[in-house]
Amino acid sequence: LLPSPICIHAFSSLFAKENLGKMSEEQLNRYDRLINEPSNDWDIYYWATEAKPAPAEFEHDVLDMLREFAKNRNREQRLRQPDLEYLFEPPR
Repeated sequence: LLPSPICIHAFSSLFAKENLGKMSEEQLNRYDRLINEPSNDWDIYYWATEAKPAPAEFEHDVLDMLREFAKNRNREQRLRQPDLEYLFEPPR
């Protein structure tokens, strides 16, 4: 059973909420390319879950962060997208 596209967007939104504030400008640029250049969200999902290898241009520290996030070592429930208030909070 494959996750629905909504689950994929929730996954990437939760990753963004947890990590964007910690990223350097270079990492933010790599993240922007990672989420915007592939034409298929499923590709990103497969790379993050290591079901398929990523192209060399996307093999970088941000994809490594996404892969670690995908492992969900704390077994958090990730069933919905986060509220967007975090976008309006000052950086920590």
